[in-house]
Amino acid sequence: MTIASRARYIFLLTSALFFGLFLTGCGPDEKNKDDDEKKEVAIPIRTTEVIQGDIKAYYPTTTTLESEFEALVVAKVGGVVEKFYVEEGDQVKAGQPLVQIETDRLKLELARSASELNKMKNELDRTAAIYKKKLVSSETYDRLRFEYESQLSQYELSKLELNFATVEAPIDGVISKRYVKVGNMIRTNESVYHITDFDPLHAVIYVPEKELNKIAVGQVAQVQVDARTDKAFNGFVKRISPIVDANSGTFKVTIEVSDKENMLKPGMFGRLLIIYDERNDTVLVDKKAVLSEDNNHWVFVLRDGRAFRQSIKPGYVNDEHFEVLEGLNIGDIVVNMGQNSLKDDSLIEVIEGPGKVEKAPESDDSEEKDKETESDEEVSATEGDE
Repeated sequence: MTIASRARYIFLLTSALFFGLFLTGCGPDEKNKDDDEKKEVAIPIRTTEVIQGDIKAYYPTTTTLESEFEALVVAKVGGVVEKFYVEEGDQVKAGQPLVQIETDRLKLELARSASELNKMKNELDRTAAIYKKKLVSSETYDRLRFEYESQLSQYELSKLELNFATVEAPIDGVISKRYVKVGNMIRTNESVYHITDFDPLHAVIYVPEKELNKIAVGQVAQVQVDARTDKAFNGFVKRISPIVDANSGTFKVTIEVSDKENMLKPGMFGRLLIIYDERNDTVLVDKKAVLSEDNNHWVFVLRDGRAFRQSIKPGYVNDEHFEVLEGLNIGDIVVNMGQNSLKDDSLIEVIEGPGKVEKAPESDDSEEKDKETESDEEVSATEGDE
């Protein structure tokens, strides 16, 4: 073999070896790696079913409770406070004694007025007898009669002031505040108590003008206060102002709240819902399943183990559900957890909810494999014997 032929032979052999190594490097292992990278991963989700049910439309707002009837009780006569009959928190009835003011001076005034009245009465009786005999002028008789009537009024006034020394409740309610103490010197018209009537309580709100067509007298309302978040109190729209405030663009609405258990107090802050419409037997979807952006709403619907984006037209909304006017049917299965990771036509794995595929227990698989192994061994043994 010539030198040129030998060199050519070595070159061809080296090239063949290099090409073989290249094919080996790009063999089954590399191909499997590319297939693994292209394999789609199922996204774990939870699902729920579209149902049929009822939903209510409501106007939400906040409010502070206040009493419809309350009274600031004042002393109608001055004097020293001798005794209290009630304290803060006590329930009172109209006309019930609240506080006693000293009466010594008033009793003396009444006695003096009574004595003066009796004196003038006797004088008027004597003058009347003489007047009938024409022995006294009519002017004298009329003057005495007028003086007697004036003294009678003074007597009645003294009697009334003595009665006013016992301060009474003007309305039914609860003593919400006491302003004076025993031994205090109080003046006429000075405040002594504040009475609040807890039944009924009102929630007063100011509603924007654009909502006027939704609110009507008699509509049902619900109130929940911070002090009792476990309970909702019922009420109804009692009054609607006939005018709209030009400055704020709102109208006043008064809601009467029912509280038979006396759990609510004036001044409590609460959240109010006025229910203005209700739809029955409508299509409802879990609120957590709905995604929204720029007034567009959509859900992901399950079909054949994949999730597909579906636009919907929502109606009323409450704390738990969206009403669906278009886009879904009763019985559809939608994603209500994990949908933020989904795209249209995503492969999914349902870990909880409708559409979940139950896997066979591992113990059953191992038992089947053991049975198959035993069968193969028996067949092999039989063939060996033959």
